[in-house]
Amino acid sequence: MSIKKQVIKTKPVVKVTFSIEAKEATTAAVVGDFNNWNPSEGELSKLKSGTFKAAFDLPKDNSFEFKYLVDGNYVNEPEADSYRWNEFANAENSVLEV
Repeated sequence: MSIKKQVIKTKPVVKVTFSIEAKEATTAAVVGDFNNWNPSEGELSKLKSGTFKAAFDLPKDNSFEFKYLVDGNYVNEPEADSYRWNEFANAENSVLEV
């Protein structure tokens, strides 16, 4: 799993690439504050290597809670900037600082 951040100097956004290795999975998405926790807005494409990956433009100078949704199971990002307890989910969410 990994997160890559690229600052876009001409726009107030950061291009964030999310990737998660899930060779046995059929679907994966990244869901969070930035897409209203909607899996259809955070779909990741499966590569031949078995890694799911996609890039999204997120408004910079923000903090977002998120998780991966792999075949219906929520997974945190081990390389997240931090983690935050979420009372609604009764679990920790990954946090992304952009």
